[in-house]
Amino acid sequence: MFGLIPAAGSGSRMGADVPKQYLSLLGRPMIAHSIAAMLSDERVARVAVVLAPDDSVWDQHDWQMFGQRLQVLRCGGETRADSVANGLAAMDIVDMDWVLVHDAARPCLDHSSLASLIDTLMDDPVGGILAVPVADTLKRADICGRISQTVDRAGLWQAQTPQMFRRGMLQLALASRHAGTTDEASAIEALGFVPALVAAPAANFKVTYPDDLALAALVLAARSHDEGALA
Repeated sequence: MFGLIPAAGSGSRMGADVPKQYLSLLGRPMIAHSIAAMLSDERVARVAVVLAPDDSVWDQHDWQMFGQRLQVLRCGGETRADSVANGLAAMDIVDMDWVLVHDAARPCLDHSSLASLIDTLMDDPVGGILAVPVADTLKRADICGRISQTVDRAGLWQAQTPQMFRRGMLQLALASRHAGTTDEASAIEALGFVPALVAAPAANFKVTYPDDLALAALVLAARSHDEGALA
């Protein structure tokens, strides 16, 4: 079982001077927390990070803490799907190997959620994703920014990562992906398969805007404090 983290994007919505995966979070690059979360389960043999070929920031940081379980691939593409596809092709694994694709900017993944995903899907014929049921009332906006419709939230889930699929199936899905495939699961769905949903906490959110970084720091600091109290 292997992890893959696409990290070739710029994260322009953060308005930062460096790609958002390198923004400091509790004294470490944000992506370091995402890598550590993935490696917290010993069943994940190795995590491959897919960088843009011209990435000049990665080597400015120390990654020795992750040892041989971290692999760096400089084959990122123009889109997330391209980076994942390129990474899968470059990894020295076989088609039946499970691959867990995780966001570089989702640093608050907790060990229990990762373990639950793996335990639930290990023998699944398709695979699936971490997700959280939608709790808020949803509104659809019109072109003027006014409410055009209240959307029924029954049965709706917000997709998270990791998303866990076998390498061969995911490669096929990404090679034949259709318009509207925004994550690995939607590419799998386009082939006619039905991925499973594994419940996860809302704390496993994606850092997208500046305020999200401060919230991630609070989540991780509180978790570290709780773990220290239990030690």
